Amino acid sequence: MTFSQKLIWSDEFDYSGLPDSTKWTYDVGDHGWGNQELQYYREQELRNARVENGHLIIEAHADSEFPKGYTSARLLTRGKASWEYGYIEVRAKLPAGTGTWPAIWMLAEENRHGGWPKNGEIDIMEHVGYDPGVVHGTVHTEAFNHVKGTQKGGQIQIDDFDKAFHTYAINWTEKVVEFFVDGEKYFEFDNTGGDYSEWPFNQPFHLILNIAVGGTWGGREGVDPSIWPQKMVVDYVRVYDAKPN
Repeated sequence: MTFSQKLIWSDEFDYSGLPDSTKWTYDVGDHGWGNQELQYYREQELRNARVENGHLIIEAHADSEFPKGYTSARLLTRGKASWEYGYIEVRAKLPAGTGTWPAIWMLAEENRHGGWPKNGEIDIMEHVGYDPGVVHGTVHTEAFNHVKGTQKGGQIQIDDFDKAFHTYAINWTEKVVEFFVDGEKYFEFDNTGGDYSEWPFNQPFHLILNIAVGGTWGGREGVDPSIWPQKMVVDYVRVYDAKPN
């Protein structure tokens, strides 16, 4: 029997204005988000998150009216859509410059096990501007995380990350989380068979898209004040029940 994958959720951004409120919500504030980040994430603000010309644009700005000097947006599907296993792909063009920290990632929909990172985190794509072209795919769990220096991840070099669209994806099953760029697998994290401290990825996760400014990783070499605004341009977000053949 042949098995074909099924598209179960998507946003093609074939409209204009604010992101579709039936699919996306916002995180709001500037408390640092656990990483001493500088941006104030704003809600329903076209300057920071809008859909135009078939693309979602998340845009970070230098803004002296805000205490830490920057605004941005963090969109997420929490409370709107979440998935347990599947193939998730996001086609995007990334911002550039020292101090930018865009991310496409996932967190658990429910707090089943306690505070971060006990419920797990899947970073489909992270890029820090001071290290241009190095795209990271990472998982964080109670046993494997960057605080302990035990996180599990891989990297791939994408030289035109800010000039061309690339498709960032994971294939997430009961056994493995595989990481891809443009169909090329560059890392996988296998289910160890341990408890939730090693494999918390047996529960629904929601998707997050954001640009952070500065922070413990993104700001490791400072923030270039001359580069703003910077944007992540997203062509589409698609979730399948299985990896396309």
